[in-house]
Amino acid sequence: MLDYFALFLVFFVILVLFYGIIVVHDIPYEIAVRRQHPHQDAIHVAGWISLFTLGAIWPFLWIWATLYKPGIGWGMIHNNDESIDSIKESESKLAQDIAVLQQQVAILTTNHNEQDKEV
Repeated sequence: MLDYFALFLVFFVILVLFYGIIVVHDIPYEIAVRRQHPHQDAIHVAGWISLFTLGAIWPFLWIWATLYKPGIGWGMIHNNDESIDSIKESESKLAQDIAVLQQQVAILTTNHNEQDKEV
């Protein structure tokens, strides 16, 4: 009876380790899914490949999955839409200022030309 229990325990431990290793190697993929990473499938496939490389690339998959953030993207540009809007706003204000200055220059040149005619 004890032999059967020991055999069951050996198979149980092997099965738990087997599935445990698979679950651990799937952690970067789960992170990628949660963060809506654009490379989810690639991270998932690389996780399976990592099983055959004995986990050598697994830490890099973890880093790859955590670099992407849903609202920011890769974290290199923050609030890009707001900065584009502010640049467009500044551009339109500068265009208005240039138009006003051109009108003032036109008025000054006509006044100067009229003064030259009088002299």
